[in-house]
Amino acid sequence: MSAHDTAIHPGDHADDHQDDGPHSSFSGYMVGFVLSVILTAIPFWLVMAGVVTHRPTAVLVLGAFAVAQILVHMVCFLHMNGKVEGGWTLLSTIFTVVFVAIAIAGTLWVMFHMNENMMPAHGGHAVHPPAAAHATP
Repeated sequence: MSAHDTAIHPGDHADDHQDDGPHSSFSGYMVGFVLSVILTAIPFWLVMAGVVTHRPTAVLVLGAFAVAQILVHMVCFLHMNGKVEGGWTLLSTIFTVVFVAIAIAGTLWVMFHMNENMMPAHGGHAVHPPAAAHATP
């Protein structure tokens, strides 16, 4: 056999490609769609009907629904699981989420402490300009 006989020609179809993971069927996409609609409709109803009126509770509940919807999109539409590409896609996504959470937490911490340390006291005392500013020439 010569090298010409074993070479793969551009028109040949070799079966050496890897399967990038499971691709969903129509029913899988429909399950994702229905879950997405439900996870959108419930928070909308909770706010519009006035079921949740306490603002911190509303933020937590709506945040939980948002996280659930993100997970539904990642699994049903982006097909993310531990098997795709040997788990590297999922691992890189987890790293990104952790990195962004640390960045947001650090930013909020710095802004909170700057506000506490840099702003004048709010104890009911008005801040007056120095006496030299009131002097007349």
